[in-house]
Amino acid sequence: MNEQVAAGNPADAQAEYRVLVVDDDPDMVAFLALMLQGEGMAVETAVDGESALRQVMTAPPDLVLLDVMMPGASGFDVCRQLKGDETTAMIPIVLVTSLEDGENRVRGIEAGADDFISKPVKREELIARVKTLRRLHDTRKELENRRLAAEVQRKEAIRKAFSRYISPRLADRITEAAGEHGDPFQGRAQRTSVVALFADLRGFTRLTEQNEVGAVVAMLNEYFAVITEAAYQHDGTIFNMAGDSLLVGFNVPFPQPDAAERAWRTALDMAARFEPVAAAWQERHGLVVGVGIGMCAGEAIIGNVGSMHYASYTIIGNPVNTAARLMQMAAAGEVLVCGPLFERIRHLVPAAQVAMRGDVTLRGKSESIPVFAVSAGAQVPA
Repeated sequence: MNEQVAAGNPADAQAEYRVLVVDDDPDMVAFLALMLQGEGMAVETAVDGESALRQVMTAPPDLVLLDVMMPGASGFDVCRQLKGDETTAMIPIVLVTSLEDGENRVRGIEAGADDFISKPVKREELIARVKTLRRLHDTRKELENRRLAAEVQRKEAIRKAFSRYISPRLADRITEAAGEHGDPFQGRAQRTSVVALFADLRGFTRLTEQNEVGAVVAMLNEYFAVITEAAYQHDGTIFNMAGDSLLVGFNVPFPQPDAAERAWRTALDMAARFEPVAAAWQERHGLVVGVGIGMCAGEAIIGNVGSMHYASYTIIGNPVNTAARLMQMAAAGEVLVCGPLFERIRHLVPAAQVAMRGDVTLRGKSESIPVFAVSAGAQVPA
């Protein structure tokens, strides 16, 4: 048996307070339903515990009036199962019972019952208890809706903030992590393996000397638009943008087992995306420009660095410094790669486009490192 007893248009009942009455006595069901309908509530019924569970899972009511003594699953069993499921745990349950001893009351409390009504049921008591639970239910629902709305707004604010620096895919992951494990950018500093990529605009000085301020800013915006899009395409994280240079990190803030390959494809993508922009600038302004890129891998420190007035999430360490030095040495359309990183991407690089620079001693370094120069032209990232 599974019927809706409420009178009126069924569509209207969807907006009403819905009560599920569970009892194997049809007279008791009719009696309870009549009193609840008189208060403008929609009533649905079930004759045993199993059918009640199926009904609640299919269309959760706003409240359950549950007889304790039924064939099959008892009211205690049904209550315990509903309260143990997070999808139904918040539904108020009133146990309707003729068992007055303290032991059974304790069993009901342990099962999670919100209230009790003794048989024979008195109309005034039933309506008073149901109305009280209805007010609590409505208050809970309003608070939960407010909480969910605030959570949506908070996550959207996080997503908008981070989407300026990282790809939309990573922004979505950070938004999820902010809800489940806290903001990954707010954790304590740590040391981890990273791949650092620095990109720089060759010919920038001539660009600033030969053009008006407004034109320079517009051209820089055009330049950064294409190279940041390349970083986002391969899920790189942008850590710093200064002058005409850009620092992109891989394997942060989330692990990327293929960080080396991502960084290499980003470098190629940057060069490919900027090529038509450079050609247009040369035609319009007579400028010969290009992107120089330095890349290196190694352990670095990741964390929030700064003062109480200004701080930024950044990476610090040898691979960052080395990538910056290599960027300064790189010619337009050239990618300089430190030896350890090159070994990880060698299989992706056509041998004809690789030149061994030999062991290079970089400024600020006491020991030389092997450096490979790769032409970024005429290559298309996979």
